[in-house]
Amino acid sequence: MKGKGKFLVAAVPLMIILLGAVIYEYGYLRVQTEVAAMKDMTAVKSKTLEKYVTLIADKPRVEEKLKALREAAKAAEGSKLIEGQTPSLAAAALQNTVKSIITARGGTVSSERAEKPENIGKHRMITITIDAIFPDTSALRDTLYVIETQTPSLVVRELDTRIRNFREPRDLTVKLKVSGLTGGR
Repeated sequence: MKGKGKFLVAAVPLMIILLGAVIYEYGYLRVQTEVAAMKDMTAVKSKTLEKYVTLIADKPRVEEKLKALREAAKAAEGSKLIEGQTPSLAAAALQNTVKSIITARGGTVSSERAEKPENIGKHRMITITIDAIFPDTSALRDTLYVIETQTPSLVVRELDTRIRNFREPRDLTVKLKVSGLTGGR
């Protein structure tokens, strides 16, 4: 029994040490890992919450910016339209615009007429036909360039060009059909 007692005296502390190691490994360290994970998750959620609070605090500023952008977009859309309270006034404004472009480049307008407006969604397309005489092709080219790059947006829908005098081919007789959009009233 003396051999069993010595064995027991040596085995019990060894078992206590092993039991402590198992409890430390599977109990204490696991709890520490879970606590660290919970702290990290809490930190992430706190940062997310701070971002949401900041966004909520910035809501009036963002709404003001959105309102300003909508007004700017509306103004930009309006600047691309021909102004006129009625289609007749818009056609007259379009005729004056094109006539001034032609005469500024040395052309002469011989006749002008407005066509019936067409409905396109919430807008109306105004079309005019102008017969003009240009001194040369460079004046015609410059006129077409200015019409196409004009604000409000204008489009040359038809172009018919002929030489006025075959013996002296200087002047060009041109028939232009120009369209633009106006508000839908």
